[in-house]
Amino acid sequence: MKIVRYGKVLCAGLLLLAGCKGFWDVPANNGGCTTNCGTLSSGFFYVLNSNAGQVEIAGYSIVSGALTAVTGSPYTLPSGPYSLAVAPNGSFLYVGTQSGIFLYKISSGGELTLASSTAFFPDFAAASMQVDSTSSWLIEASGSGYLYAIPINPADGTESTTSTVQQLSLGVIPTIHQLTISPDNQNILVALGAVGTAVIPFNANPPAGTSSLPTSLTTPIAVKSAGGSAVSVAVDPIDRLLYIGELLAAPSTSSTNTGGLRVFNYTSLSTGTPSELTGSPFASGGLTPVSILPTSTGSYVYVANSTVSNSSTGNISGFQVSSSGTTYSVVALSSIAPGGTTPVALAEDSTGTVVLLVNSGGSPDLAAYTFDTTTPGKLDSALTAATGTDPVGANAIAALP
Repeated sequence: MKIVRYGKVLCAGLLLLAGCKGFWDVPANNGGCTTNCGTLSSGFFYVLNSNAGQVEIAGYSIVSGALTAVTGSPYTLPSGPYSLAVAPNGSFLYVGTQSGIFLYKISSGGELTLASSTAFFPDFAAASMQVDSTSSWLIEASGSGYLYAIPINPADGTESTTSTVQQLSLGVIPTIHQLTISPDNQNILVALGAVGTAVIPFNANPPAGTSSLPTSLTTPIAVKSAGGSAVSVAVDPIDRLLYIGELLAAPSTSSTNTGGLRVFNYTSLSTGTPSELTGSPFASGGLTPVSILPTSTGSYVYVANSTVSNSSTGNISGFQVSSSGTTYSVVALSSIAPGGTTPVALAEDSTGTVVLLVNSGGSPDLAAYTFDTTTPGKLDSALTAATGTDPVGANAIAALP
């Protein structure tokens, strides 16, 4: 993604936490639209730009086919950002930076207002975050090697006084790639690189005097192959399947693209012996499956590959998910959507009709896709755009629910 440098120098120099207005215009759509070009619209979403001079949150929606900035966007941050998370109630957003985690209130028009110039939580290495479905807990995996469960007030997003912050050691400081909370709020899953994927029991409403987190970490789900690494994780929206993206996990019959999507029966996690689906791992279509997006319907799951063999750009591969009772099948789609340079994250907008991709290397910073009307699951390029003045180093995206 790209960061705005010129015309924002004053704003960046002052390190204001609220956005500077009037210094930036939305870059024009770079084309590539194949369907619904003039009528395409989306809900609000937010992109983190991380390069020097453009350390900021850029907020958008798509209106009549054009990328449209929310009022006040971009919003300057005090230091380099790592992660962001939108609460399921759509009222507030958290941004992890090198100066701590900051809280923003979200208006009905998508505008952001900084709650306080003081960090909401003083972790300087918030690698990945998510708010639970009750909007009562911010779960954060830190580069310092800890998992934090931070109680929050669903009404305003501030830290709750009815519970205390809980901490769980993730063992020898691992490489934190991504965490997710299962929709039923029963488990937190953390992709820990070569260590594998941690499965951490969670209780959003613990009985009085008890903790929401366990006291110790159980043995993670080991990586499929020696030298492999768990780099992404997601759970089906109706708690049927667990998805893990790993390096060196593709079937031996696959091409030089050795990334794999592993799929487990979600309910098997409670037995302590996760059950992997027949045919898993599935070739991800690239080397590094960095982001997994199950659609809100659960019918499809998409994987963004940041690197692809013999290519200078990444891609998005898709899989159709079907079930017969408690038996599930995952089948690769025949179409692969093009990505930009080094894709980093996928998101689905609130309408359920737009898939969003950000690329840290640009070309483009932001890409939007719609679902093809004739080929089930196929993603059609609908919009590509810059999120600032290149290079911006976009490193995360989150959409309002």
